Amino acid sequence: MIDPAAADPLEPIGAALFRPIGAPGVYARTGLYVDVMQRLDAYVSGMRDASAEVLRFPPVMSRAQLEKSGYLKSFPNLLGCVCALHGTETEIRAAAESYESGGDWTRSLAPSDLVLSPAACYPVYPLAAERGPVPQDGWIFDVAADCFRREPSGALDRLQSFRMREFVRIGTPQSVQGFREEWLGRAPGIAEELGLPCGVEVASDPFFGRTGQVMAVSQRLQSLKFELLIPYHPGAAPTACMSFNYHREHFGTTWGLQSADGDVAHTGCVAFGMDRLTVALFCVHGLDPSRWPASARHALAL
Repeated sequence: MIDPAAADPLEPIGAALFRPIGAPGVYARTGLYVDVMQRLDAYVSGMRDASAEVLRFPPVMSRAQLEKSGYLKSFPNLLGCVCALHGTETEIRAAAESYESGGDWTRSLAPSDLVLSPAACYPVYPLAAERGPVPQDGWIFDVAADCFRREPSGALDRLQSFRMREFVRIGTPQSVQGFREEWLGRAPGIAEELGLPCGVEVASDPFFGRTGQVMAVSQRLQSLKFELLIPYHPGAAPTACMSFNYHREHFGTTWGLQSADGDVAHTGCVAFGMDRLTVALFCVHGLDPSRWPASARHALAL
């Protein structure tokens, strides 16, 4: 088990589950890790609403759509843009060959129309808006994506590249708030079934800069975000492994999501940090899943 007094108590866990590939917070996953994450993914699927539409997004999305969503206003420091060499064959060849002579080929890069997805839900709102008026019962989506946030770190609970799973609700304010309250009520039971210690607290997103500090205070005061927090070992600062978010009318206004009578739709989501939850399972229960608590083994079909 983890020794909290060690210089890096998570180092043995990381060595068993990941392989470094040259950048902090970006790892190859071992078979042991992948097997448990796949089982966790199936466990989450078992909680999906029967009416939910399943969508799996690639790790990139439209730059224009993310710009329109307001991400640059809130989190510009976290965004990764996909850049490429543009121009004629001669220009591209010259840029590539400059590396051989000690030059910096990256100076010739220019942004493409893609960015790395910072969260799994962003592409679903414009997609839903294209369908026309939001029906009376609203929509529920089950979405997932490999995401990226520019947070270079060696900590296992703060990867740059990570897997996110979300259940997204679009509808009336009452339906979205009810959806979130339901999941807030279910969350401690999920952690208990997985054998993970937890707490649920009001939270805020990591908004950028001084203006972001004001936005974070407002978000907390309105209780728009809650997080399920799990300590990876006794005495550790807990890690946010699930979040429960109420966006109010932000995405409805941005993308023109409206009901048939013209009311702006509200949105909300419950997000599962799949990597963080998987790491939590190994940190709390050890590296041998056959010895995990019975409830966790049953939930994950181990």
